[in-house]
Amino acid sequence: MKFELYKDVALATDIHEHRLKEGDVATVVDYLTSEKTGELGYALEVFNTQGQTVDVVFVPATAVKPLSPNAVWHERELAETK
Repeated sequence: MKFELYKDVALATDIHEHRLKEGDVATVVDYLTSEKTGELGYALEVFNTQGQTVDVVFVPATAVKPLSPNAVWHERELAETK
């Protein structure tokens, strides 16, 4: 499944180096293709609850999933780096 640009998606996995967790919501801002494998990937912009950009991350398509119609928004603090 290829997500549309500027649509919200959820992370399908934790991204520890960016302090993000599975289920965090991000916006698709660009498409990427791995030069090694040809696999589709995304540039995602992550916002805080005030609408400010927290980070822009580059992830493979397997790290992204659609928003669930049965999910609710949840506020949390950014995960601490380890």
